Amino acid sequence: MSSLPLSDLPGSLPACPAPVSPAAPTRSLFAPALLVRHALTLLPLLLIGAWAAADWRTVRDGAARLASADPWWLLAGLFFTCMGWVVAALVRQGAIPDRLPPGLLLASQFAAGAANHVLPASIGAHAVTLRFLQSQGVPLARGTASLALYSLVKPVAKTVVLLGFLIAFPELLHLGELVPDERTLILVAAGVVAVVATAAVLVTTVRPLRRPLLGFVRTALTDARILHTRPSRVLALWGGATATPLLQASVIASVGFALGLPLSWTQVTLALLLASTAVGAVPAPGGIGPVDAALVFTMVTFGAPMGLAAATVIGYRVLTVWVPLLPGALVLSIMVQRKIL
Repeated sequence: MSSLPLSDLPGSLPACPAPVSPAAPTRSLFAPALLVRHALTLLPLLLIGAWAAADWRTVRDGAARLASADPWWLLAGLFFTCMGWVVAALVRQGAIPDRLPPGLLLASQFAAGAANHVLPASIGAHAVTLRFLQSQGVPLARGTASLALYSLVKPVAKTVVLLGFLIAFPELLHLGELVPDERTLILVAAGVVAVVATAAVLVTTVRPLRRPLLGFVRTALTDARILHTRPSRVLALWGGATATPLLQASVIASVGFALGLPLSWTQVTLALLLASTAVGAVPAPGGIGPVDAALVFTMVTFGAPMGLAAATVIGYRVLTVWVPLLPGALVLSIMVQRKIL
């Protein structure tokens, strides 16, 4: 090692560069995840605008008829509409063992109503609810099982209500036009058998589907057993599912009374139960379309004029779909933006 002084070296030593700290990551406004979140925030509003443009005539005619209706009955219909969201939140809570925050749960169902009227077969409402459950720490298997239980309990409860009305009011059993013929019943039975058989074949032959499906079934059965040992959950689940068609019928009856519909609440309720049972399985957004046509036909069968029955259904859709659609979409966008969904 040389003992020469450093000052005798030709030139000076280069200065050692200062350590460079890694730059803090900057959040780009064009990050893919951020763009996707903004797109999801605006998507409900864009879908509503497209739907309004495509169905503007219905909105205009319904709004014009509601403008000349009795405002007090319309206010009653709006009250029953709001109660429908409360009951939907109760049924959702009753279908899952986990305790959910009531305020956020109610807001999620209000937002799910907007999504339900855009996508068919309740896909939108189920997707919003499942995302909300996951944000609350509910595992995917349990959340999916709660959706299955919710979807099973609602038609069962509606069938029980329909049978109760038919037993309580036997004078309405003479409506032979509303009973499906033998060919329709055979087609429905064949469809049910085909669905069950297809599911059985897939589970038997496709091994990758077997384990997750069996796990889902075990979770669903376990949760259903736990829920039915809690009286509060049973009341929320079955009581809410039973009250749902009655609230919907109350909205229709309120709109009908506001327009002068010559039917009683019992007749309107039975008309809705029969119409939704007959064509409720048709995958339409929010049931709009097939259920509307069947409901008009059923009310005409009960003795309502065709024009007044159609106006009642249009007013019902305006009150339950178009009036809360924009606020529901805004709530949906806010919940997506705040990462609640």
